Amino acid sequence: MKPSSIDQLKNKLRGLNYSEILRLRQSERMSQDDFQSPPIIELRERIQPEILELIKQQRLNRLCEGSCFRKLGNRRRQEKFWFCRLSLNHKVLHYGDLEESPQGEVPFDLLSDKIPVSDIKSVLTGKDCPHMKEKSALKQNKEVLELAFSVLYDPDETLNFVAPNKYEYCIWTDGLCALLGREMGSDLTRSDLDTLISMEMKLRLLDLENITIPEAPPPVPKEPSSYNFTYNYS
Repeated sequence: MKPSSIDQLKNKLRGLNYSEILRLRQSERMSQDDFQSPPIIELRERIQPEILELIKQQRLNRLCEGSCFRKLGNRRRQEKFWFCRLSLNHKVLHYGDLEESPQGEVPFDLLSDKIPVSDIKSVLTGKDCPHMKEKSALKQNKEVLELAFSVLYDPDETLNFVAPNKYEYCIWTDGLCALLGREMGSDLTRSDLDTLISMEMKLRLLDLENITIPEAPPPVPKEPSSYNFTYNYS
């Protein structure tokens, strides 16, 4: 809401620091009519596939590094640990139980079980996961449901996960969807996409500061009256 008097304006300005004013100015610039013009919209559409591919590679790289997950017992809520990571050629998921949470990357030779990526049928999340449908798991709180996902693979087996936090949940569900050639639809992907596209747009438009962007390309000049001309390179 705009201030209705000079005093209100002064009071509002006193409450804004430099970083906040800079953020508001950049937000206003990005919402100007120039950024809604057809050339800018077209540029954004061209940039988006490049940014999505960058996000995809980051997700797959994180899966190759691997993560530690907690494992819930069937009879009582007993926390155990296991580790899962993607092979460097993106063809196999390696996993295995651990005695305690690791401090770093776990070598492939310590992970005794594996699933070929070609055998993976789908990725389930939340209440659709088999381990969330069990009687003991239904008593878990909402946080556990939001961090649960499962890999369904041939013939009719599942590998069940409970991510340590929302970030790891998004990384793994995005990465697994990318492996299957499906859309990465997590909140983290949408946030990363908006941030990276905004940064790339600003970098590419630096040279157009205070220049009006036309709605249409300039007209093609008329053909010369004669093509009878030469270049003298001497």
